[in-house]
Amino acid sequence: MARGGSNRSRLLLVILLVSSLLLITLDLRGVGITAGSRNITQTVLSPIQKAASDIFAPVGRFMSDVKNFGKTKAEIADLKSANAALKKEAAFSADVKGQLAQLRNVLDLAGRGSYKTVSARVIGRGSASTFSQTLTLDAGTGSGIQKNMTVISENGLVGVIKDSTSNSSIVLLMSDPTFRIGVRVARSQSVGVLMGAGTGSYTVELLDPAGSLKVGDSLISIGSDNNRPFIPGLPVGAVTKVDHTTTSLTQRATVKSFANLNDLGVVSVIVQAPTSAPNKAINPTPRPTVTVFVTPTPNPTPNLTAPGSPLPTPSPSQIKVKK
Repeated sequence: MARGGSNRSRLLLVILLVSSLLLITLDLRGVGITAGSRNITQTVLSPIQKAASDIFAPVGRFMSDVKNFGKTKAEIADLKSANAALKKEAAFSADVKGQLAQLRNVLDLAGRGSYKTVSARVIGRGSASTFSQTLTLDAGTGSGIQKNMTVISENGLVGVIKDSTSNSSIVLLMSDPTFRIGVRVARSQSVGVLMGAGTGSYTVELLDPAGSLKVGDSLISIGSDNNRPFIPGLPVGAVTKVDHTTTSLTQRATVKSFANLNDLGVVSVIVQAPTSAPNKAINPTPRPTVTVFVTPTPNPTPNLTAPGSPLPTPSPSQIKVKK
C-alpha cells in the first residue's frame, strides 16, 4: 500500500515536470498560453495577496518597532537631556542678564556719588548668627571688604557689613529691628533717625521739635565719623505716612525704602568715600511715568428752534432753585 502511494507521487511529479517543460517550450515559441495563465493566476491570486498583506503588514511593522525600540528609547533620552541642558542654559543666561543690569545700575549710582566700591553677588539670605535680617556675599577681606562698611544697591542704601571673612561677608539689612541710621529730610533739611521694623516699612523720628515731615519727602543718609559705618548722601527712602497722633514732642512717619531688599542679586560695598567736600546727595533715577490725556468730545446741543430764531428765555416761574 505504501509502495502504491510512492508510485503515485512519482507519477504526479513526472507529470508536473513534463507539463512545466511543455509550457516553457510553448512560451519560447511564442505561444500565448503561459501569458494567459499568468494573467489568470494574477487575477485569482491578487485578492489573496492583498488580504495577506493587510493581515501581515501590521505584524511586520510591530516587529520592526520592537526591533528599534531600544534605539528609539535612547534617542528620546538624548532629546530630554538636550532639552534640560537648553533650559538650564536659558535660566543661566537670564540670571546673568539680571545681575548685569543690577550691577550696571549700582555702579551708575556709585559713580554719581564718586564712591569707590567692590561689587559682590548675594549667595544667601539669613544667618545662623544673632542677626535676623541678613545677606551673605561672595566677597570678603580678600577683596577689601571690612566690617562697618556701607552696602548699597542700584536704588540706594541696603545695610552695613557686620562680619567679614577672607571670601565672604555678612550684611545687616536696614530692615533689621536693631538697625539705626541718621537721615536728613531733603526738603526741609530736618534731621532724624530711621529705624528698621523687620518688615518692608520703616519708622523715622525727627530730632528737632520744629522739624516737619510730609508725604513724599526723600530721606538722605547723614553719615558717620570717618564714614564708618555709613556714608553721607545716600538715598534711603521716602515718607509714605505722617503720624499726627503721636504724643512725642517730635514728628514720626512711616518710610518706604528706595531699595527693594527682596530683589537683590548684586550689591556694592563702599570701600572709600569721596575725599572732596561737600558730599552732595544723590537720588535714584526715577522710572518715567506714562501720562495719558483724554479730551472729552462735547455732545452737540440739539437745535430745538428754527434756524435764525433766538433761544427761548425761561420765565421766572420756570426757574427752580435747589436748596
